[in-house]
Amino acid sequence: MNNLDLGTIGFGCMKASFNNPDDATRASTIEAIHVALDHGVRLFDTADIYAPTWDAFGHNEILVAEAVRNHPRGTEAVIATKGGITRKPGEVWGRNASLDYLLRAVEASAGRLGVAKIQLWQHHRLDPSLAFETQLENLAGLRQRGLIEHLGVSNYSAKQLRRAIEIAGPIASVQNQLSIAYRNELDVLEVCDEFGIAYLPWSPMKGAHARDASAELKSYAADQNVTTYAVAVAWLRSLSTSIVVLPGVTRAESVLDALSGLNLVLEGDVPFPANLPMDAELLSDQPQN
Repeated sequence: MNNLDLGTIGFGCMKASFNNPDDATRASTIEAIHVALDHGVRLFDTADIYAPTWDAFGHNEILVAEAVRNHPRGTEAVIATKGGITRKPGEVWGRNASLDYLLRAVEASAGRLGVAKIQLWQHHRLDPSLAFETQLENLAGLRQRGLIEHLGVSNYSAKQLRRAIEIAGPIASVQNQLSIAYRNELDVLEVCDEFGIAYLPWSPMKGAHARDASAELKSYAADQNVTTYAVAVAWLRSLSTSIVVLPGVTRAESVLDALSGLNLVLEGDVPFPANLPMDAELLSDQPQN
């Protein structure tokens, strides 16, 4: 069991730092974070890699930290960040879970967030060039050196998660893909329930945005006088109390829409779209042993 209270919903802030973000996007994202804080939301998720270009590494961490710091309830927030993906000149992306790299990444993230110790730091992606257990030992080293309070992982299988608990110690959170359109690896959720680990689904609104929701889902939502976005939030929360829904946000309206799904009781069966396969990129990240 972990003693980190993340609430029932948080917001991922990645969108504010990709696709040539402008001043308007920055302002609307800060407003959205403040609205979330007004409503008691505690968790805001970022990563060192979230940036418009390789040489603006940490762009999103700086933005989120500023937004949280400038709100009266900012001291109640948990800013979760991630590391383990590299980005070099020419926009060359890679993976690095060596202890030296992770130590430097965590120290840099802490500086951008303005903290001495990161409350929740998450291993963003596995490194296919390193043995899995070596990566776990390196993650344990971050906590042993007092750089992080709680450790999370991302894109781990149920077997890998169990092994991470054995080697790296308590795991506070898992970020894996999960949505009405991606319903795979639910055995990871079972491990989270068993060990009291928060499950933070990434891309949780896939299949529920106005642009990609099916006619059947739109009709289902209309019958209940709610949005497809709210249905997606309610469905995720119905799976387990371990789930802390983590939609991406750049607008206050999206925050309020997502919050409306927390108390929604779904009627009948949600019409699911075809189940998407695991991303090829995640498969290529798997260690060889």
